[in-house]
Amino acid sequence: MTDDVTGLGAFFAPRSIAVIGASNDPGRIGGRPVDFCKAAGFDGPLYPVNPTRDEVQGLKAFPDVESIPGPVDLAVLAVPSARVPETLEACGRKGVRAVVVFSAGFSEVGAEGAAAQADMLEIARRHGIRMLGPNCLGFYSAASGACGTFTTGLEGGMPARGKIGLITQSGAYGTHLLSMAKARRLGVAGWVSTGNEADVSVAECLEYMVESDEVGAIGLYMEGVNRVETLIRALARARELRKPVTIMKVGSSEVGARAVQSHTASLAGSDASFQAVIEQFGAVRAETTEEMFDVLYAATTGPLPTGDRLGILTVSGGAGVLMADAAEKHGLSVPPMPEASVGKLLERNPFASPRNPVDITAHALNDFDLIPEYLAEMMRAGDYDCYTAFFTSWTASPVLGPRLRKVLLETLAGQGKPFALIGLFDDEQAEAYEREGVLTFADPSRAVAALATMARVAQGFDAGASGALPDVGAPGIAVRSMGEAEAKARLAAAGVPVLPEGVAATAEEAAEMAAEMGFPVVLKIVSPQIAHKTEVGGVSLNLADADAVRAEASRMLAEIPAKVPGAEIEGVLVSPMAGEGVELIVGSQLDPVMGPMVMVGLGGVLAEVLKDVALARAPVTAEAAEGMLARLKGAAILDGVRGRPGVDRRAVAEVIARVSVLAAANAEGVESIEINPLLARAEGAVALDALILPRGEEA
Repeated sequence: MTDDVTGLGAFFAPRSIAVIGASNDPGRIGGRPVDFCKAAGFDGPLYPVNPTRDEVQGLKAFPDVESIPGPVDLAVLAVPSARVPETLEACGRKGVRAVVVFSAGFSEVGAEGAAAQADMLEIARRHGIRMLGPNCLGFYSAASGACGTFTTGLEGGMPARGKIGLITQSGAYGTHLLSMAKARRLGVAGWVSTGNEADVSVAECLEYMVESDEVGAIGLYMEGVNRVETLIRALARARELRKPVTIMKVGSSEVGARAVQSHTASLAGSDASFQAVIEQFGAVRAETTEEMFDVLYAATTGPLPTGDRLGILTVSGGAGVLMADAAEKHGLSVPPMPEASVGKLLERNPFASPRNPVDITAHALNDFDLIPEYLAEMMRAGDYDCYTAFFTSWTASPVLGPRLRKVLLETLAGQGKPFALIGLFDDEQAEAYEREGVLTFADPSRAVAALATMARVAQGFDAGASGALPDVGAPGIAVRSMGEAEAKARLAAAGVPVLPEGVAATAEEAAEMAAEMGFPVVLKIVSPQIAHKTEVGGVSLNLADADAVRAEASRMLAEIPAKVPGAEIEGVLVSPMAGEGVELIVGSQLDPVMGPMVMVGLGGVLAEVLKDVALARAPVTAEAAEGMLARLKGAAILDGVRGRPGVDRRAVAEVIARVSVLAAANAEGVESIEINPLLARAEGAVALDALILPRGEEA
């Protein structure tokens, strides 16, 4: 792995390693790094440090790190927590570039431990040392053979060398991941457990592995998000380099969610924000460890699909239906073969059902040439983006297995699309296919799920950021609540379309304004303390004449102050009726972990009922905002239903982008910006109501 500005190369590619607290017993915590480095073939100087021994595991031992004759890139600290500070100071005097701290008893045990960890970090930073841990299991690098770890996952031999990088905040579960990778014969380039993350974080490890030429796909196990800007930068770079990243994140409750006056707050919780961010940058989230490894396996064995069209070849009609059902569940399409091809294949084998799924039936046992002929026709005429093929126990048969492998690999040669073969395999049989880029699975549903995830990854890469961010002017949002009139004025200054309107202090003034604008009009109460006007009778629609306006304005100004004691009533807002369209909600929310998020959803005042929303981290371009609209479950409504015209999606996307830029520019002071509803029309879109809340404001 290549070094970079983060200094993590001193971990993954050190020129020399000192193990401080080294044990002669390879089974003890201090003995394991020495034993593993020898077993992995680390070819630099390896210095055991133990003041009570002259030799450790056949290597000359030293009483302390400063007595080592040569330079030390990396020191592994297997010492009691009380000795960590003095050991770090010694490492600093020696010029050590990086340390791994196994020792526990720091921030994970309370305030006193946290203070000790802070002191330890100060020492490391004063000496320019990068620190992994404390309370971590360390790391493993296949390329260098560096094993700064005591994990049991390296017992019995190193993993096969390959292109997978594994990063985990949990040491014990990280060991489980490493052991699973070995059991599944997956090739590992590197593995790291970050522990308390006093210094080195998951995000920095991801950034390092993304830039490494030796890593082709990365799996993360996360319990929390530290250094979110680094994480996002790393994900963006992974998308740019088209390196698949799959993430298991536990603790999906909405961290820091709080009830504020904005609808947006209840719709954009932290876990939803995290999910949106990883999707935004082309990463995928695995629900299970098995799913994560299926993704990593597929990503490092075969090519990515170029689309979502699945071709299914089978000798079992039942298996074909099973895979077709799984494809629909996971978002792959199963388009039929062209009619000309169907006729051609039926003529060749009248027992077949060659539409897609393409079922050759067991007649292939009598005429083995049917297999390559049918597959070749699927690739030629169907031109699918990815393929599955089900051959049950034929793959393991000593008679049929070699023949099947020969015809499949000859037919697939050079086609360059992912192909998942389902059957029974021993390791040797599976490896023979995998060397040629063919995926092997025993479970048809898992095969389809893996291909579907790879298709999503490719789509996420292809939908990378394009276009330019809109100009919304200087940030300039005052740190105070803004009611409708003021909020709409600020949004209008940022380029968001609004209707002409005015605020009347009296009923008579409201009637005069309405007459000048033209009827029908809408009236709304204006108060920074009243976010949801309809709930207090503060909205009246389709007022057709001055008398109706006068009566409704009088009612609002008289009744609402009594309903909301203490609310500052600024008057009533008068505006023309907006006409027909689709009501949306567009807003931003400052997520406590992920930062400013932008949201669009269907429903206007019904948004919290429908909960059909799409999220992204702000800012986004209009092109990215159009992708958000496409992700809505009810996106078809935007194209027109039951004779109604479709809406101007580009105009809506422009509003989303402008709100996102405004939110990102004002993240220091603004908690949320909300347009509810945004009326999307056949031509253009207009903000009908708005609210801006300062950071930290509670309901």
